[in-house]
Amino acid sequence: MISNSMVVASSLYSPSLLHRTLFHSHKLSSSSRTFSNQTLPFLSQHYRFLSSKRGLSSVCFFNAGDKSKDSGLEWPILRRWEVPWEWQTVSLTFFACGLGFVLTGLVEATSLPYLGIQPDALSLDEKAELLFLDQGITTAAVLGIIYGVVNTFQPLPEDFFKYDLREPFNLQKGWLLWAGIGLVGAIVAIGLTGVVVSFFNEETPQRETDALVRLLPLIGSSNVSTACLVGITGVLAPLLEETVFRGFFMTSLTKWVPTPVAIIISAAVFALAHLTPGEFPQLFVLGSALGISYAQTHNLLTPITIHAFWNSGVILLLTFLQLQGYDIKELLQTI
Repeated sequence: MISNSMVVASSLYSPSLLHRTLFHSHKLSSSSRTFSNQTLPFLSQHYRFLSSKRGLSSVCFFNAGDKSKDSGLEWPILRRWEVPWEWQTVSLTFFACGLGFVLTGLVEATSLPYLGIQPDALSLDEKAELLFLDQGITTAAVLGIIYGVVNTFQPLPEDFFKYDLREPFNLQKGWLLWAGIGLVGAIVAIGLTGVVVSFFNEETPQRETDALVRLLPLIGSSNVSTACLVGITGVLAPLLEETVFRGFFMTSLTKWVPTPVAIIISAAVFALAHLTPGEFPQLFVLGSALGISYAQTHNLLTPITIHAFWNSGVILLLTFLQLQGYDIKELLQTI
């Protein structure tokens, strides 16, 4: 595609036009000095005139895409992603991720006896290390499926699967700034949601199937167990879940629905995927906060940071309470 500035340049420096200009100028002048004194100023003025008339349209042509995205007329949170794939790719990839998650667990459970590993005979530290290895393998398998699929659509838009450390405190797209805002907002919103749920629900919610309860024996048992749990909940799980639910699923939905609707749908699927019905309202609120923060910055580091601080903060808080002599299981049942 040829820009207006290229057309201006070609018209000014076309050999035929320059030849005619020189020829007529030579006829009107009596010497080369007269030619240089008359023709060159004329060409200079002619170029400045055309540049002033057409320069604006040339700039608008090249910056049209950026202006539509960065214009103050549209909130950054409402911007959609330029999704290159269709709904078939979204559904099949999401199904493949779920299948990969399940099969990875089955393969690991089946292979442990052949490796001479008896989970019931392991110490708490060894169980924590095995959980860390399990989460690492699952994360690598699922992310490998996603990146294997989307790699066929290269080159991707620059704001797809973006992990950008630059400008962390930028007012509009600073990933660390908006992670802090999102984390505070999530804590407040989840707290209010818990109050509302407890007001309408007279029965104590059953949390026996919650993954957090299954981790209770490991919490505070040793430094190794705590480090493994923080690595699982604060690094691997946020990286996996935010890449899947926000980086792929939510962004894909913006091809068909507005961004706020995509945030709500992805938050609902995120909450359902945890398989803890009693925690659905809180998980939905957390997923909404993660989606809003990602829509604001288009940088996956933002929701990953919120998710990491939320998960690891819970583990560290429970570890502290455990060391202080509190009954963590009883405490969780009363929340």
